[in-house]
Amino acid sequence: MGDALFRLALPRGGVRAGMSRSDEVLQRAVRRASVTRVVIVERDALVRLPQVLAALGTPGRYRIVADTATMRAAGDRVQAVLRDAGIAGGEPVVLGETPRVKPRADTARELAAELAATGSVPLAVGAGVINDLTKYAASVAGTAYVCIPTAASMDGYAASGAAMLDDGFKRTLACAPPVGIVADLDVLTAAPSRMSAWGYGDLAGKVVAGADWLLADALGEESIDAEPFALVQDNLRTWLAAPADIANGDSEAMRGLIDGLLVSGFAMQAHGNSRPASGSEHQFSHVFEMERLCVDGEPAAHGACVGVAAVAMLALYEWFVTQDIPARAEAAITGGTDRDADAIDAEIDAAFADPAIVENARTEMRAKLAAATRRPLRLRALAASWPALRPRLETALVGPTMMARWLAACAAPFHPAHLGISLERFARDHRRARLIRRRYTILDCLDDLGLLDAAIAALFAPDGFWRQRASIASTGFR
Repeated sequence: MGDALFRLALPRGGVRAGMSRSDEVLQRAVRRASVTRVVIVERDALVRLPQVLAALGTPGRYRIVADTATMRAAGDRVQAVLRDAGIAGGEPVVLGETPRVKPRADTARELAAELAATGSVPLAVGAGVINDLTKYAASVAGTAYVCIPTAASMDGYAASGAAMLDDGFKRTLACAPPVGIVADLDVLTAAPSRMSAWGYGDLAGKVVAGADWLLADALGEESIDAEPFALVQDNLRTWLAAPADIANGDSEAMRGLIDGLLVSGFAMQAHGNSRPASGSEHQFSHVFEMERLCVDGEPAAHGACVGVAAVAMLALYEWFVTQDIPARAEAAITGGTDRDADAIDAEIDAAFADPAIVENARTEMRAKLAAATRRPLRLRALAASWPALRPRLETALVGPTMMARWLAACAAPFHPAHLGISLERFARDHRRARLIRRRYTILDCLDDLGLLDAAIAALFAPDGFWRQRASIASTGFR
């Protein structure tokens, strides 16, 4: 079967009658992918794995990489399908760690050595951590890999780069995306419902990521890459439209969720970094994960953290668009002073206890400080663009209360209390989050304006968003 067909993410038998816009977007994304050549999203998709591997022509023995749970969920079936098709495969690599496997770079490097020694092509059978470990291991070993998702829990399946813990710091390490993805809807709908909720939270964060990119573009910090931006932002409302159906395990709603997560990954693959799908909301998540935040004795899930942070950043944007920004920008230009490296270092030292986080935060903030002389230019650009920028932001954004309701309908966390985080700590996190990444977001814009502390104070005041609407936490999530 020709390579061109396999770039089209087609269901069995070709184009499905009444194919949805979401499917069409996924097909378009795959056709433009730089590395990934085949994506299958359908029920009982695992039976097509031999066909996919034959079309990809990846040399070597295949090696399943899974954990104990994902081996049960799909790994045993994958092994049987390969065996029945007469495809050579080594003994599966089944990773085990309590309570869950962590994305440690050292683990991936050990896996890479084993893959290289045996000449194996890995098949990542799992969710976010297994995919990232295998992706990075394949890159180090100099081989391709194929991804078989077991849950619609995050957007990294189709993305370049792997989010790894390296010397204690959460960083995205460069590595190629999979050459193929086989997403079986039966497997995805059978996954624990909380994992789909995490995926919905990760997808909800794209609303903030899009607004942050609009802001960075208007201020001359990072130009919008039109096609990757549109792939995500033009279709986001469609993918987020059925949270209750996702919670109830509806396969078509699950198809929309995994389509959105995959397209987000392809947008990152096309752009070359995570900007199309990651903004200030992900910076909160990275802080929580680096500080080993746990919920009910388990490490907090990435998508759960992103969903809560998305509500927070939407509340921040809601406050931001009500301000007289041109006047604030002029006042900041004439009366503001740039903070120097010593002041930033002092803030970092006070914000983080872990020396590894402190060291890497300093590296990231040095990169931001290198552009500090641009602050007056950014503020003038903000004032000049505000009449056009404000309505674009308002169109792109979702109200924080509405997003909280959507997340609740999907049984996803939407309030810091759901992560065991107090409002007092969460208020501090609004300052800390901007310190760990050089990417320009709403947090940096407010800092440029001298308004970040005022915004935080307003949102956490007795009559502010978080205090007045804290009752949304009491509605809980399933």
